[in-house]
Amino acid sequence: MPTAVSIAHQLWTADEFLDWLEPGIFADLIDGQIIMHSPVSLLHGNLTNFLDRLVAAYVEHERLGVVHREVIAVRLSQRTVVMPDIAFYTHEQEALFQETHIPLAPTWVAEILSPTTAGDDVGRKFARYEEYGVKEFWILDPKTLAHRFFNRQDNLLLEFGQNEDIICSRAIPGFWVRRAWLDPCQMPGKPTVSDALGELVATK
Repeated sequence: MPTAVSIAHQLWTADEFLDWLEPGIFADLIDGQIIMHSPVSLLHGNLTNFLDRLVAAYVEHERLGVVHREVIAVRLSQRTVVMPDIAFYTHEQEALFQETHIPLAPTWVAEILSPTTAGDDVGRKFARYEEYGVKEFWILDPKTLAHRFFNRQDNLLLEFGQNEDIICSRAIPGFWVRRAWLDPCQMPGKPTVSDALGELVATK
């Protein structure tokens, strides 16, 4: 059971949250408070699916590590457990995984904004990713396309790529995307995952 702080406010520990979490439940624990994820829009799903498949295919092709979706819980601290939309881990990180959760921050994270989670993604979750060592954080807005990209510099996540048409990751070696690929409405003009991967690999 969560630690009772007052009648109106209870804080959960990471262990309590992980014991409570079940398959099919999508939620974050941030600073001891549970934040539930609501069903996402088709735009959100389209963008998540494309980027997830592209990053995973590239990471597998280059044998860089592993990529996971939000079905995997990530324990950042005693009071914070998150379920990133897409996250990349190196092989060295993979060796530390636990059976029920990942006990360390990803190297690279992408969060696709939705109305119910946007405030936390750009606020408290951003701060925890920064605090616990995420090297790169992409915040993608499938509705407005006001995407933002942050890379670790001097222990802070600082923005990069504001006016660039090609976004080059600084945490996944050799990985980049065209900004136009991150438009979930750009069909049929957007390339397939295999076409985009081919373009990526051809530039190495």
